[in-house]
Amino acid sequence: MIRKAILDDVNHIHALLQLYNIKGELLARPLSKLYDHLRDFWVFEDPKSKKVVGCCALQFCWENLAEIRSLAVAPEFTGHGIGSTLTERTIQEAFFFKIKNLFTLTYRTTFFEQFGFKTIDKNDLPIKVWSDCIGCVSFPNCDEIAMLKKL
Repeated sequence: MIRKAILDDVNHIHALLQLYNIKGELLARPLSKLYDHLRDFWVFEDPKSKKVVGCCALQFCWENLAEIRSLAVAPEFTGHGIGSTLTERTIQEAFFFKIKNLFTLTYRTTFFEQFGFKTIDKNDLPIKVWSDCIGCVSFPNCDEIAMLKKL
């Protein structure tokens, strides 16, 4: 079941993001930021256990620019279309808000290509996009790939 995140989900989202942060595949977010941006998140709840096993956020950056971020699925649930479902829902939400440009920073370009994202030069994104990057261990030598989807 996919739904908007609620306060009870924050610790589950945090744990999911930490799993991928440890692997160096995703930028972790402190609990305070998750509470600040909770309304950005969609979660996937396993119907059997009622546990949050996936998350994805749509964060607005500028007038016509938003980012898909913090896409994570519990390892034991990967390969079941949960990441795709969360991504599709986030794209639908971007359409609802009339966003014209949707981007992501990722190591998994093939995944996002199936949704129409194209690789772009990171320098084409506004400087404001990089504000969260200061806390990353790879800063300023970011090796993530920027991708953009025109809506």
